[in-house]
Amino acid sequence: MEISGKVAVVTGAAGGIGLAMARALAKAGARVAICDLDAGRIAAAAEALGVPGLACDVTDAAAVQSLIKGIERDLGPVDIWVSNAGVGFGEPDHAASAPVETWETCWQVNVMAHVHAARALLPGMIARGNGYLVNTASAAGLLAQVGDAAYSATKHAAVSFAESLAIAHGDDGIKVSVICPQYVATPMLGFESFEDAPAHPGLIAPEDVAQALVAGIEAERFLILPHPVVAEYWQAKAADPERWLRGMRKLRRTALDQVGTLHPGKMHKLV
Repeated sequence: MEISGKVAVVTGAAGGIGLAMARALAKAGARVAICDLDAGRIAAAAEALGVPGLACDVTDAAAVQSLIKGIERDLGPVDIWVSNAGVGFGEPDHAASAPVETWETCWQVNVMAHVHAARALLPGMIARGNGYLVNTASAAGLLAQVGDAAYSATKHAAVSFAESLAIAHGDDGIKVSVICPQYVATPMLGFESFEDAPAHPGLIAPEDVAQALVAGIEAERFLILPHPVVAEYWQAKAADPERWLRGMRKLRRTALDQVGTLHPGKMHKLV
């Protein structure tokens, strides 16, 4: 898809990956609008970028509908929707130890936010015969995040929903991508900026993810992997699941022995 001139919306865009995505899309010529749950931060980000910024709870279907109606009234039909908002909390003990509220929040943000957006956008996109939906998932959606079963499960679901969108609506002219970064220097990992993060070949900046997004949309590529090595891990998992599980158990033991935690901000050093 040619990005220049298209109306593009990025959710979860007050900072981190979402803000970098919005900046990259604007640089590519898109007419960008951004949204986030945090009204203060999204207003500041919007002012810095010079684009419309709106507060929205993407887990609220009615709020998403209202957001889209407002954007389409002001900018025109949405051509590209980047459903980027996401959360992860870790698990206090065993794999099922996170409270129900944590699982529910992960489900609502990491999965249903994509569903609400697609439900609101697809009728218009199908009628026009074009449109682009991008779901931000994670390498955990293809592999697993050790120490966070709720995050891993819901990111797998996000990948699956993107597949369903592509299967059901590719013939309607709708393009779909799912972007699956691995370790990115963001507050979710405990880093306020890439400059604050320790040098490591597997840790990339939000801007790297944003550039992968732009390239993926331009190439109309379904699976966008800012960390190309994830494809090798994914293929190894499919080729020999038992060996892959043994390797992941070893990684878990090593993390606990060497860094004393399963927090991704520390675990990335071992990958």
